Amino acid sequence: MLFFLHPFRTARRAVVAIIVLAGLAAVATTAAQVGLAARRSVVGTVDAIVVMGAAQYDGEPSGALRGRLVHAAELYGAGVAPLVVVTGGNQPGDRTTEGMTGFVVLRELGLPEDAILVEDASTNTWEQLSATAAILAERGLSEVVVVSDPYHNLRLLEVADEVGLVAQVDATDASWGRSEWVRETGAVLLGRIIGFRRLAGFR
Repeated sequence: MLFFLHPFRTARRAVVAIIVLAGLAAVATTAAQVGLAARRSVVGTVDAIVVMGAAQYDGEPSGALRGRLVHAAELYGAGVAPLVVVTGGNQPGDRTTEGMTGFVVLRELGLPEDAILVEDASTNTWEQLSATAAILAERGLSEVVVVSDPYHNLRLLEVADEVGLVAQVDATDASWGRSEWVRETGAVLLGRIIGFRRLAGFR
């Protein structure tokens, strides 16, 4: 009896080993893709520049948010797109939103009011891009360049595709390290498995 069980145990161990190796390969591949996507930049012109939200403090943008807004203003000035969409809601107790903070800063940077669209109800990446897709669809638009920090690029491209945007990315020059790399690798890998909408907490 033991003689017959031995081949099955060997086969089971082989299957487990294959699964583990496949998992490690998927993690390594995704990590490499996160790193490669961080170097991408916009090519040509698009319908709109989308600024991903980041923290704001009573209307004062965090360093991350200001960096994204300044970069978006530079792209607008270079003629990349005639519109900029600023995104992001707020935290409980906040008196304003990331989106409205972005609007104010872009106006201070010289952009005309009619060139800025505001999305200020979202709380995560999927919501920001999904809401942006809906706003632009009302105008018959879908081609965008998304501005965030470098580590975010790959997930932005894949979420944008999921919500129907034709996206490029052009990141700020913000620094990033191992913790951001690990987090993004995990987020992209899980999003590919279960879908980015579900990853964001939707059912």
